[in-house]
Amino acid sequence: MSHDCRLPAQLICLALLAGCSNSATDQQTVVQRPLADAAKDGGQQQPAAGSVDGTGQQLDHGPQDPLADWPRPRVAIVVSGRQYGYLEPCGCTGLDYQKGGLARKNEFLRQLREERKWQLLPVDVGNQVRRFGRQPELKFQLTIDGFRKAGYRAIGLGPDDLRLPAGELVASIAEETPGGGGFVSANVTVIDRDLMPRFRVVEVDGQRIGITSVLATSRQARVLADDVIMQPASEVLPQVVEQMQAANCQTLILLVQGSLDETRKLAGSFPAFSFLLTAGGAGDPPKLAEQLPADGPRIIQVGPKGMFMGVIGLYDDATTPWRYARIDLDSRYPDSAQVLEQLRLYQQELERAGLEGLGLRPGPHPSGATFVGSEACASCHAEQHEIWSATGHARATESLVQPVERADIPRHFDPECISCHVTGWHPSKYYPYEGGYLSLTESPHLLGNGCENCHGPGSRHVAAEAGAGAAGEIELLAFRKAMKLDLAKAENTCLTCHDIDNSPDFHDKGAFLEYWEQIKH
Repeated sequence: MSHDCRLPAQLICLALLAGCSNSATDQQTVVQRPLADAAKDGGQQQPAAGSVDGTGQQLDHGPQDPLADWPRPRVAIVVSGRQYGYLEPCGCTGLDYQKGGLARKNEFLRQLREERKWQLLPVDVGNQVRRFGRQPELKFQLTIDGFRKAGYRAIGLGPDDLRLPAGELVASIAEETPGGGGFVSANVTVIDRDLMPRFRVVEVDGQRIGITSVLATSRQARVLADDVIMQPASEVLPQVVEQMQAANCQTLILLVQGSLDETRKLAGSFPAFSFLLTAGGAGDPPKLAEQLPADGPRIIQVGPKGMFMGVIGLYDDATTPWRYARIDLDSRYPDSAQVLEQLRLYQQELERAGLEGLGLRPGPHPSGATFVGSEACASCHAEQHEIWSATGHARATESLVQPVERADIPRHFDPECISCHVTGWHPSKYYPYEGGYLSLTESPHLLGNGCENCHGPGSRHVAAEAGAGAAGEIELLAFRKAMKLDLAKAENTCLTCHDIDNSPDFHDKGAFLEYWEQIKH
């Protein structure tokens, strides 16, 4: 998601309650310049925080910079993946409390490359998008373009990527990163096998590293596109491993789109790999690389929503040949101005496309009623309306039109933002209901996250109270009852927008009732 809000989480929660290369071959070699001569590392360096050395032991260090005490590696393999559509840090809790985003990822890579003077080999496990439609296509284009500019050498394909239109995939797969690099897969073909190599060989400072990727069985089941041809990973990997070894690769890397159990089975079946970088696992990825058996390949999880990156340092050191650290992409890493400009252009493209160009058409609300706006509630519910008007939800749309964070990029044309910042949208499927908000000019009465987002669309209730139609006393009472939201059910309604990304405090035990005490109505 591309949420960005300036309002504190607590205020918004209260408001909600109130308103209730030669890519035609199987191999490609990329040669980078050798490391420039540099001053020797002074003294005996110790590995860094939250990292693990080549002996597999936990290393203790402060939380600020997990790489602070690393000697410069011969090559640093930088790992990302599972972006899942999160171009920016998601949530309304303020940027200091959010993780991830392309702008921070770009800045982290810049710091390693330009300030530390490290030789980098960035790779991505895949799954950049989610959902169908024009907006995911735009996100995919922006992400892959950013990867190319950042020098990514190998990119895997996730099941959601493979549900994009074949033309979109082919155009992205066929374009190589300047200097070599791009998509790679051992067992997935999109239309034409020659479009994408089965593996890549990247040479950095004389170190030859072979990289391939697979889509495991569990992820293949989610891909129904006729243009995508898939094979079992176990059938194709023996030949690919043999070819990479024949290319004199000292280090073999497998990018895995699959479950953690599938990754472990692959590690046991193909011990020639040094590292398996996996999209498997739930929650925050471990700070340690997993190694089963003790002398087998190392398994590293990438974590969800692009919130983390991993760094594998390779060394000419028999005692400590490698180090690993998990990097939390938090507010320590300022936004890349270059990426912010791309995000601004992305929002402008959403504006140009409009809802129709994005394939979004209003659908009926389950109640059959339509939305009338919070002002229509005020005449009978003056006290409740006054409470709502003083909260952040009354200004939720304004926070998108005039944001104060992320380079002041307006986001009121972004369906993934406005779905929770206006009245009359499905909050998690990102489309308007019939009679719901369309634009600032077409539906100014539906600005803000209004009463009807919690209580339901009020057209029938308002009409009956005004004496329109032939509603009798029984129908009148039925309409009133339908608009009521019991406190016992209110929390689930709030969670449709105030999920763990946007309001982590709301998920604390007892938090809901604490908020309710402050806004009783």
